[in-house]
Amino acid sequence: MADGPTYRRIADHLREEIRAGKWRPGDRLPSHSELAEQMQVSLTTARNAIQVLVTENLVYTATSRGTIVRSREVLESVVTDHIRPNRPRAAHDIFSEIARAAGRVPTKEFSARMEPADQHIAALLGIPVDSWVLARTVVQFLDNEPWSWEVSFYPRDLAEATGIDSPHDIAEGTTRRLADRGYAETAHRDTLVARPASAEEAGVLGVAIGTVLLDHLRIGANHDRVTRVTRHRSIATSNRIAYELGDAAGTGIIRAALEQTDRSGIWF
Repeated sequence: MADGPTYRRIADHLREEIRAGKWRPGDRLPSHSELAEQMQVSLTTARNAIQVLVTENLVYTATSRGTIVRSREVLESVVTDHIRPNRPRAAHDIFSEIARAAGRVPTKEFSARMEPADQHIAALLGIPVDSWVLARTVVQFLDNEPWSWEVSFYPRDLAEATGIDSPHDIAEGTTRRLADRGYAETAHRDTLVARPASAEEAGVLGVAIGTVLLDHLRIGANHDRVTRVTRHRSIATSNRIAYELGDAAGTGIIRAALEQTDRSGIWF
């Protein structure tokens, strides 16, 4: 191992082992105490070494499973897919479709609750401040790895009219549920920014504070009102966001061209 602080030398050693394939995505690294014993260092030194790898987004920590090696695969999400009118019927939502297409196993942690709208959400939904809104929260996982955190806000009357005020996840997705109940969204505005993770976001996504996230805000509406405000946060280095606009023939030609660049190893 190279010169430098002991914890950095240990981090360098573990990083080399990960890149060499000794530790594969999903594998559990030695615990802090196991690592301290193996390397004959203090628990603090072992913890600091692991934190270096967390900061580099090579590993994440799971309360019940320890320190886990992250996948280095970049997941592409075509975020216009689930709002296209001709999207095929399916019994699962767009995240599950994207994950399965990539050969990954999707899981979720879901919660829903009524809460008073703050000034920002109230203004976007066109309702008085402190009016009740439904907040639907989903933490999404791929192969048990924290992947993204999404919170969507809906006006209470719309949530009750469409049945999305359910305490359970909606398998086909709320966009399709709204359409099926006569409240199809006809317009969307997306804002995407890259910014550092807060302490709360870092805790949910298993990354270090300051890790660059993609913060994607989508506002949906029909001809009468804003129907929802969705905020989706994901790890920038693990995700690629794409938009497709136009007819099926044209987008099909573009996808075929992209497949050629993928096979040649070229990416823009």
